[in-house]
Amino acid sequence: MDEVILVDAADHVLGRADKLVVHTGEGQLHRAFSVFVFNSAGELLLQQRGTEKYHFGGLWSNTTCSHPAPEEDIREAAERRLAFEMGLTLSLKEEFTFEYRASDPKSKLVEHEIDHVFIGHTDDTPKPNVEEVNAWGWITPADLAAQLEHGSDVFTPWFPIAVSELADRGLLPRA
Repeated sequence: MDEVILVDAADHVLGRADKLVVHTGEGQLHRAFSVFVFNSAGELLLQQRGTEKYHFGGLWSNTTCSHPAPEEDIREAAERRLAFEMGLTLSLKEEFTFEYRASDPKSKLVEHEIDHVFIGHTDDTPKPNVEEVNAWGWITPADLAAQLEHGSDVFTPWFPIAVSELADRGLLPRA
């Protein structure tokens, strides 16, 4: 059984629960992370989630995202998952958190998360795990802004929220 960390709105730990159970009904608030990796040209590494993912499969999103295991340090979890999904080993820096709730119309599952956003930098070529990632690519902030404006239905629901916050905080590189 995969477990996630249940939290309150201030991200204080309340306990743990089965990952799939917390995504049913109204969704239970739990801890998650999103990783954004940029190259030296200021481009963001995107991934298209595997179509077999339990929710939001086939949608484009940030470099990687997941949940820390109970008792796991969140930065170490983010770095572990980045290596597992994208084959990249690098040090990440946590920048901010945000809370969101989103429903997946296909799976009927619900995300309700305190999402910790991490940033990393590399010019290495990803070696994605084909069971996790359908496709990947680098995108300039300008092209990303245009795509989000005209086609946000191809992106995971947390992705535009995080990108907006990155831009507001001056953390989205200028290409």
